[in-house]
Amino acid sequence: MNFATSLVGAAEADWAVRGSNHIGMRQFNERTVLQAIRLHGPLPKADLSRLTQLSKQTVSIIVERMLDEGLLLKLDRLRGGIGQPSVPLALNPEGAYSIGVQIGRRSLEIVLVNFVGQIERHLTHHYDTPQPEQVFPLVEHGLAQLRAGLGVQWDRVVGLGLATPTSMHQWADVLGPQTAQALAQWADVEPQTEMQKLTALPVVFARDTVAACTAELILGKGQNWPNFLYVFVGTFVGGGLVLQGRLIHGSSGNAGAIGSLPLHLAGPSDRSCQLLEVASAWQLERTLKHHGLDPNLVFVDEICAPVHQTLVQPWLAASASALAMTATAASALLDIDALIVDGSISAKLLDALCVRTHTSMADYPSAGLRVPTVVRGAVGMHARALGGALLPLHGQFFPDKDIFLKQS
Repeated sequence: MNFATSLVGAAEADWAVRGSNHIGMRQFNERTVLQAIRLHGPLPKADLSRLTQLSKQTVSIIVERMLDEGLLLKLDRLRGGIGQPSVPLALNPEGAYSIGVQIGRRSLEIVLVNFVGQIERHLTHHYDTPQPEQVFPLVEHGLAQLRAGLGVQWDRVVGLGLATPTSMHQWADVLGPQTAQALAQWADVEPQTEMQKLTALPVVFARDTVAACTAELILGKGQNWPNFLYVFVGTFVGGGLVLQGRLIHGSSGNAGAIGSLPLHLAGPSDRSCQLLEVASAWQLERTLKHHGLDPNLVFVDEICAPVHQTLVQPWLAASASALAMTATAASALLDIDALIVDGSISAKLLDALCVRTHTSMADYPSAGLRVPTVVRGAVGMHARALGGALLPLHGQFFPDKDIFLKQS
């Protein structure tokens, strides 16, 4: 087979699984209308037609269908303008619900989110180490609580988004032998499979920091930056990647997995290390514990009191320098606009880390690069669970340009 023939064969193979799908086109148009209202707030039909570039008749048909389905609400007429008073259309918060479950190395979060992305119910369990035989019964009990609270509205729950570290047992040794022994139990556990045993809802899985990045993209500052590297500082630091307004997963799901990013060249006597060994909260927790202090100070603003600064400042300096290097490397490879930093640590400590990272950007050569802006994330410590809950909503109600193409 020559080169030209192989190209034709590849094209035929590709188009063999794709084709026009009018139902998919209708769904895409419906989701585009919902997205316009989500981004711009309540809108009358005329504005929806203008923003979506759909005909007035098409918008009218879509709106009536979604009013019948309870996804939209009619607000009071707007008067005082020229012509007939217009009726703004808004998303109905009770139109759909979704559940997010975040299983972390230190805590379990379960959230119920409504159609506009607001948290309706939030359950949290803290532990020293996550034991699978304890975590999943806690999730099952939490789901039963949510179901009882929603009553007949439970039928409007579209799915469950599960957010966990990709490999819970990895890097456990840095947290101490007791923790390593407990986390080793997760090596043979498939969280999504175990979660599906607990519910009839469809379960969607995402790496926990990717879920957090999703929350920032949809509800936070991600709408202002089309290309950004996202950083979430928790027990371990991790991240996500957004390019041209779309979350990038990569062929193996590791795009934006910055915790594994190497920081130093491995010379004859130098030990190379990864970002999570420098810019994670556990390093500061260990320092606090070594000095007889409560390691949970990392998560409250008291950590920024002057009395603790001799312990905090070295961690801030090292973490900020490592994040600045990460941002510079990402800019060279991906031409990102911003480094968005969020986390589960103290809000004041996170603010200090962003300021220090911005300052540290000047320590790295940037000739030929556009230096990314360092931005504080807007979602906060619950971003991973909230992002998990947004995944089923995103899959069912957000526009995707490929939805109208059939897939094999």
